[in-house]
Amino acid sequence: MCHFTQRSSTFSFPKICNIFWRFHHTSTYRLCSCSKTISDEKYQDPFQLGRKDLKNLYEDIKKELLVSAAELKEMCDYYFDGKGKAFRPMIVVLMARACNIHHNNSKEVQASQRSVAIIAEMIHTASLVHDDVIDDANSRRGKRTLNQIWGERKAVLAGDFILSAASVALARIGNTTIISVLTQVIEDLVRGEFLQLGSKENENERFAHYLEKTFKKTASLIANSCKAVSILGCPDPKVHEIAYQYGKNVGIAFQLIDDVLDFTSCADHLGKPTAADLKLGLATGPVLFACRQFPEMNAMIMRRFSKPGDVERARKYVLQSDGVQQTTYLAQRYCHAATREIRKLRPSPEREALVHLTEMVLMRDK
Repeated sequence: MCHFTQRSSTFSFPKICNIFWRFHHTSTYRLCSCSKTISDEKYQDPFQLGRKDLKNLYEDIKKELLVSAAELKEMCDYYFDGKGKAFRPMIVVLMARACNIHHNNSKEVQASQRSVAIIAEMIHTASLVHDDVIDDANSRRGKRTLNQIWGERKAVLAGDFILSAASVALARIGNTTIISVLTQVIEDLVRGEFLQLGSKENENERFAHYLEKTFKKTASLIANSCKAVSILGCPDPKVHEIAYQYGKNVGIAFQLIDDVLDFTSCADHLGKPTAADLKLGLATGPVLFACRQFPEMNAMIMRRFSKPGDVERARKYVLQSDGVQQTTYLAQRYCHAATREIRKLRPSPEREALVHLTEMVLMRDK
């Protein structure tokens, strides 16, 4: 239907918006039952399978952040409290096992592969800290943000410190290819933030802009972390590409669902304010799809919902349109692409867990 599995940010996205618009207005919308996609295979819980390799994950991260300054230590420990689901590290260790089994039937995760999982979580958390400063956010994961408690300046420094510790851990792996792959993530995060600060007047360019930003800010970390562990576990470039494409597609789907939840979930359940993106002036997938049915939203998008009442009106238009359903359907297409990629590997419990993970991404409610 569309080229969802092209490399990096080279997308044929200007066509996607038109294709999905025509599809949804020439046929009845139907979201396939994701729970049936692996009904004939043994159920594999990703979190159960990944638990062994993620044991003491946050304790190991804190060892990387060993620092004498009490206040900085308290700030670094704030988000590494062990209460998160460790979604990204879990994908990384499952991918490591799946690639190792595919290559030589090895069922163990190498120390260097587990280090990639730790580094991925550190980079992700540092990016959250910096994002909260940029967005002047006041809540994250159901509690106050670092910038609200310690102030913007100290929060920026804490994010920098976490990122620097991740860089030291990365250098310790001692593989220049892995260093190159994972430093690409940091570059993409910065470029993605700049993309988010800009906007496009043309509708198709706007959608492509949104999806490229989504890749750089969210999916690049998962894609390149998966690629890194595949390189460490298997010499076959085809396997590296499979790992990368799986991570990319899952990462984009994850963010698309996150953008849907910004309109459909309550603040207490989500752990952060709803309609947060609109308040920041951001036009995400549901808004861009809704704009096709309510062209008056174009002016609001261009002024970044800055006039009084814009946020409320835009949210109303989105909920009256099929923007949420179309964005969910697009996420489903990315998950299907991820499943097609990972099924190219040799069968294993970890491979099936990664398949099931795509369903969990679509069905999550926070």
